[in-house]
Amino acid sequence: MKKKLLSAVVLCALGFVGCGDDSDGETPPPGSQKFTTADGIRTYLDGKSMLMEGANIPSHPNGFSEDDDLGAVSQCYEKVQMTSSGGNFTVNSGLATVRADGCDHVAAKSQSFTSTAVLIENVKGNAECFDITITFVGFKQVGRGMLSEDGKKLTLELFFEGQAVGATCAAGEVGASTVVLNKQPFTGNAKQVYMVSAGQ
Repeated sequence: MKKKLLSAVVLCALGFVGCGDDSDGETPPPGSQKFTTADGIRTYLDGKSMLMEGANIPSHPNGFSEDDDLGAVSQCYEKVQMTSSGGNFTVNSGLATVRADGCDHVAAKSQSFTSTAVLIENVKGNAECFDITITFVGFKQVGRGMLSEDGKKLTLELFFEGQAVGATCAAGEVGASTVVLNKQPFTGNAKQVYMVSAGQ
């Protein structure tokens, strides 16, 4: 009996069998990931491709209606593809055309930007919400995001720097009615939904 007990203790100490509660070191179940830190999110996204198109394009990208003709800063898109490399995002936007009756989601031209910095902070839970700042030459996007448990869907609720307050995880979850945009309550949908896949 003593020999059996000693054997069990040795196996437990060596980690060959489950003994007690070790949830912190537990391998996530199939189909799930651990995205509990900013580094974990960045590492996972590095080398990945992220595509937003169709119904995943919100009515108000960056807080502005896709149906408004704002000239060079119009938010009417056919699709947006991002790639992550070395901690930065390269964004390729398929710009569409704003017509008299609104956004026509047919590609008209494209433009590309590469960020100079991406800051992820204040991660809640398993990336159920995190604050994000994406810096480009000449402008910044700020807001909050979330990553699905399986890592296949990235949702970013973004606004141009200095225009929105209440777009943080401290204020509420992604999409919560907490945003004031240019001193007015924001009632649109700014959630950009990207499907995440292996890099191309």
